[in-house]
Amino acid sequence: MLHENRIIELEMKLAHQEKLIEELSCVVTDQWKSLDEMSKKLNALTKRLLELEERSLSEIPVEHPPH
Repeated sequence: MLHENRIIELEMKLAHQEKLIEELSCVVTDQWKSLDEMSKKLNALTKRLLELEERSLSEIPVEHPPH
């Protein structure tokens, strides 16, 4: 009987671990999706910032110091 109880306990632990692994896998998948979205947004913002920087630099008049 003791041997049977140990097997049942191990099976319960295994089932719990399998469920936990599945939940963690879902969390990791969701985080990768979020990370991918944020990376795309960051790239778009970086591109936009560089465009604005280039535009503003070309619009600044070059002033020569007085002599």
